[in-house]
Amino acid sequence: MLIQRQDLPLLTLYAIVETGAEADPSNLPGTAEMAADLLPEGTQRRSAFQIAQAIDQAGGNINTGAGWDESFANVSVLSDHKKLAFDLLADLLMHPAFAPQEIERVRKQTLSALDIVTQDPSYLADVVLRRYLYAGTPYAHSEDGTPEAIRRVTRQDLVAFHARNYVPSRTILAVVGDISDQQCLALATRFLGDWKDRGSSPPPPPLEYPQPPERQVIVIDKPDAVQTEIRVANLAVPRSSPDYYALTVADQVLGGPAANRLFEALRTRRGLVYGASSDLKCYSSLGAWIARTSTRSSESVRATEMILDQMKRLRSHPISGAELEMAQNYLVGHQALEFESPSQIANQVLKVLMYHLPLDYWNHFAEHIRSLNTADVLSATQKYLRPDDDVIVLVGDVSAFKSNLKKLGPYRVIPIADANQAFPKNRKGTAAYSETGE
Repeated sequence: MLIQRQDLPLLTLYAIVETGAEADPSNLPGTAEMAADLLPEGTQRRSAFQIAQAIDQAGGNINTGAGWDESFANVSVLSDHKKLAFDLLADLLMHPAFAPQEIERVRKQTLSALDIVTQDPSYLADVVLRRYLYAGTPYAHSEDGTPEAIRRVTRQDLVAFHARNYVPSRTILAVVGDISDQQCLALATRFLGDWKDRGSSPPPPPLEYPQPPERQVIVIDKPDAVQTEIRVANLAVPRSSPDYYALTVADQVLGGPAANRLFEALRTRRGLVYGASSDLKCYSSLGAWIARTSTRSSESVRATEMILDQMKRLRSHPISGAELEMAQNYLVGHQALEFESPSQIANQVLKVLMYHLPLDYWNHFAEHIRSLNTADVLSATQKYLRPDDDVIVLVGDVSAFKSNLKKLGPYRVIPIADANQAFPKNRKGTAAYSETGE
């Protein structure tokens, strides 16, 4: 895909490989991210130093990483260095060295980062929520991995992951900047034309799992906490679902960046929190609708109940016309901000291709949003917002709110020291925990 912009002497190559953390081996979470991080740390033709030196001399930069449904490598240079950009990108994608000394360096960096973030209640709440909400699916682990898995991953594991997933049939290349279509095609053919798939693998089976018959409440006990991180979530839709439009409007009303019900109820009227929001996270195969906030320990259950009340209200009564209009205006107006630069345009078009949306998706996005009425939004919330079988995660000092926990239903209390070992077997599964409330 070529997006020409000749008013600046810049060129950026975006390569998206349609596989990410969801493809991590079940016993080695974090493999996708580690493999992507190692791409610029040496190839079979260049050392890490030579790669850094070449990109610096071209006045550019390299960025690599992995998300849930994709891994990526981006190379940006001044447009005088077009050949180098294609050469470097092809080298990173096709011939990573995974040098043992670089693996050990990245391993140490990753373990150090995990040691810090796993002490953060907000991060821990998100990780535990993911385990329980997505249990039984490839999305249930942390994309960053666990210390145990990062210590175990070997060079052979990384080479195998790369060989299995970094193939041209799963790769989209976006070229943005000062280059003609003839130059683009010639350079892409020269440096990537010999890249071949290493055999075909069957597509993964569709994700099928039952909804839990009742609410799950998981409490991570952090005795020194002065406030509690709160997450309330339901499973939602894949990014390609036609219900995405209506759910996006509903999400704006519930907890979007503009005026929203959660902030109004918890902050403006009750003063329980500094902020409250919701997010509609949609991937290739499934999605989630997540409400989040934090509050002082003594108000943990009360704040959670108020979130649940707002969710029930959203699915039992239509939103107002004013709320609908405000959400529509925000979404349509914000869309324009996502297309200000060539790189943003490329990212949005890549999303269309990656999630197999219609090629004219963004041309009609505003039209689809504007066409929704309050009944459409209510129908979507009644279908996907289920406050009685959601997953609730609280991370805080359980002694400060334990007496009220039964109001939320049966619960599990897990000491923070055991949080990394508490894995449900499936959406209805069991986990290691120290006590329960019936």
